[in-house]
Parts: sequence; structure tokens; C-alpha cells
Amino acid sequence: MRKLRVGVDSYSLKPLDLTPFEALEWAVMNGAEGVQYSEINVPPGTILDKTFLRELRSFAGENRLYIEWGGGEHIPLDLATGRPKDIAAGNRRAAEQALELGSSTIRSCSGGLMRWKKDSPSTEEFLRLMAASLRAQKPILRDFGVILAIETHFEFTSFELLRLFEMCGAVPGEYLGICLDTMNLLTMLEDPLLATRRLLPWIVTTHIKDGGLMLTADGFVSFTAEAGKGAIDLAAVIETLAAVHPQITLTVEDHGGDFLIPTSDPDFLARFPDLTVPEMARLQALVVRTRELMDAGKLAVLSRDRWPAACEPRVKRDIQAVRRIIGGGRG
Repeated sequence: MRKLRVGVDSYSLKPLDLTPFEALEWAVMNGAEGVQYSEINVPPGTILDKTFLRELRSFAGENRLYIEWGGGEHIPLDLATGRPKDIAAGNRRAAEQALELGSSTIRSCSGGLMRWKKDSPSTEEFLRLMAASLRAQKPILRDFGVILAIETHFEFTSFELLRLFEMCGAVPGEYLGICLDTMNLLTMLEDPLLATRRLLPWIVTTHIKDGGLMLTADGFVSFTAEAGKGAIDLAAVIETLAAVHPQITLTVEDHGGDFLIPTSDPDFLARFPDLTVPEMARLQALVVRTRELMDAGKLAVLSRDRWPAACEPRVKRDIQAVRRIIGGGRG
């Protein structure tokens, strides 16, 4: 497999309360080759001005680290109130910052759980509003030379994101793209490898995260796993990425917790109209694999309240495991 750079997402290290410079220092000390900033933790009064950003870029350059930036949004609604929200100003600011940092992408995760809320607008309405907003932002993003990388999160499936790009009249590599989170795909009832293949031309950044899938009386339960120890075929996903994107960075993200996907509720399941029988069969196979690993004592759910204690050593092992996968072995 091609030699790809392996880095870490700042969210993985949240319990360590690191500043942006400290996150880069952590990367240097622990064998990561870059940092993707999901959030920016700075002391009170710190201004993210050009001087700060240029110093951060200089530090990364001196240590041969990549920087990938966040701060983007793609849903033009306040998800708490349902009121319209101007996301263009925030995306412009993130794009300006990315330009100073030498990053060609800004990650966007609006953090919605719309499908889990019965009173939420329809997915079609979200797509319509997003397309109108993002089409208007095309000149901004192109002027700054950055791609808004929408994360595969608990919001939209790969099918829906592809429809969004079509509605925006976008083409790969122009102004919209994907931050591929491999484990989040499970929570949206998608097989990670199949979804990677569907989204492949659009993928510009990654969250490499292993996971498992259980079946309960209430539906599926997805959960995170240490890289190389879960049910996701990360080797196949990474090989697929590398074949088309030889310069893609593999940014490790990890955290504790599990998540109920109430597929026993017909109304909930009906909100996934693109889910096919073959894909459901793949998910069932992942359930079987997860159960085998759990029965063998090789895999277990790590609760979110245990993550702070487990965080640092596990993320170190995640990075090492992804390196082994790149080298042709298993984590």
C-alpha cells in the first residue's frame, strides 16, 4: 500500500485540553504526522489573527506536519430553534484562516441528529436549504482556494450528500467535498467500504475510526473501537482511498461511547429510503463479526465517561495500528 501520512484529530485529544501548538507538539512526540483541528482550544483573550495562524503554520512546517482546519458549517438552520442561520460569514472566516495555514480544506460538521427527532424538517427540506446556501458560497470558497469538507456524520447518508452536490452543481475538487468518517457511516446504516466507494471522488479529508455494530431489541447500536480491533475493514477502506487519492491524509479520530439506531421503529427506518437489502446484509455481517470479537474478549464498548482515562494511550495505539495497516499488516 502507498505510504500515506497518519495524523490525529484534535477531538480525540479533548480530555488533554491542548492548545493548537500543544496539539502539534503532542503529534511530534507521539509519531503523528499532522493535526486536523475539529475545535480550537485557546486561552481566554487569544486572538486567532494572521500572526497566530502564521506562527502555527511555521511550527507545523518546521516539524513537517500537516494542518487541516475546521470551523465550517453546511446546515443554514439553528438546529435548536429551527430558525434560519447565516453560515456564510463563518465559512468565510474559516476559509480565510485555512488560507493562512496552508490548508486546502475546512471540515464542516453541523452536529445535527435530525432523523432521531420526530418533529424535525424532512431530509429533502434540509437538502433544499443547504443547496441554496452552499451554491451562493461557491465564489467565497473558490476565491480562497478551499474545499468545504462535509463530514459523514449523523446527519446525511452518502446518497443524500451526493444528491446535495448535484443540486449545488458541484464537481469533485472544486468547492465541496467529503471528510470521510469511517465509523459514523455505521450509524447512518451504511457499510463503510461501500459508502467509501460511493463517495470516493469527493473525499478530501478523513476521520479514520474503527467501530462495531450490535443488534438489540430496539435496533442496532454502533460504537467506537480501537483502530484495527473493530469490525470495520480499515485496510480495504484505506487501500480504496490510496488508489484514487495517493496524497490523502489518514487522520485518526477516536472517542468513547455507543449510539442507538432504532431500526425496530418502522417510522425511523423509513427515513432511510436509500437503504437496500444488499447493504443491510453487509450490516448484518458486521453485526456477526462484532459479536465474534466481543465473545472472544477482543472488543468491548468503551463508555464516554471512561474516555478521559483511556484517551492518550489508546490514540497512540490507534496511530500505530493505522501505520501497520498501511504497511500491509493488521492492527
